[in-house]
Amino acid sequence: MRNHGFICATCGVQYPPSEAPPEHCGICEDERQFVPVEGQRWTTPTQLATRHTNTFRHMAPGLMAIGTTPSFAIGQRAFLLRTPAGNVLWDCLTLLDEATIEIIEGLGGLDAIVLSHPHFFSTMADWAQAFDCPIYVQAADRDWVTVSDARIEFWEGASREILPGIDIHCLGGHFPGASVLHWPAQEVLLTSDTLMVTPDRMASFMWSYPNNIPLDASTVESIASRLEPLAFDSAYSAFWGREILIDAKRVIEESAQRHCRALSG
Repeated sequence: MRNHGFICATCGVQYPPSEAPPEHCGICEDERQFVPVEGQRWTTPTQLATRHTNTFRHMAPGLMAIGTTPSFAIGQRAFLLRTPAGNVLWDCLTLLDEATIEIIEGLGGLDAIVLSHPHFFSTMADWAQAFDCPIYVQAADRDWVTVSDARIEFWEGASREILPGIDIHCLGGHFPGASVLHWPAQEVLLTSDTLMVTPDRMASFMWSYPNNIPLDASTVESIASRLEPLAFDSAYSAFWGREILIDAKRVIEESAQRHCRALSG
């Protein structure tokens, strides 16, 4: 049975079932996020499903983006990767309705769900239950998990193979466990907002995006170093229209250099 616990309307993360909404959302009270000036707001899965729907968009061969319309909470998109070894969902959306389940099942279901960082944990336990698959969360971010589930696997180290040909890499920065997904066969890097594609088709590296707090230069240099061995030509970040479709590896390298120059004055 799915969790019918209250959902934070600001970040979209679900909490365990309770008679009344929680008093606090720990994710929003962290300085990387925020509590609205009017105070903490909550919704339920039923309310969400009556006001929103999920849409699917083809992005590249084997790669689909899924977003909620109208936009809800942070407004991120998730990605469905269809590979010869199985299907992977990168990040989650809060809304999981019957239409979404039927569409994904029709595309082959899910073999794994991979989360980039806590802001996008959303209703990940419901997704794992619906598709009977494991959830992969970087162990450094385990304290941010709000709903426990036996399907959650806390992976450790710098990288992990999820399915043959699909790897995740922990870069840190935005969160200790902030990660990216690498799909070498398609030369694709899914960055979430571990690094964010900017309107000028470069990349930014932030500790807090809504509060405009940048990462320090040494951390950005470390992120760039960890990306250096990976081969990719396109990069897709967490929001619609925020992708680099050509020569993304060079662009991200130059973006890291630009970030560090700006911090040095």
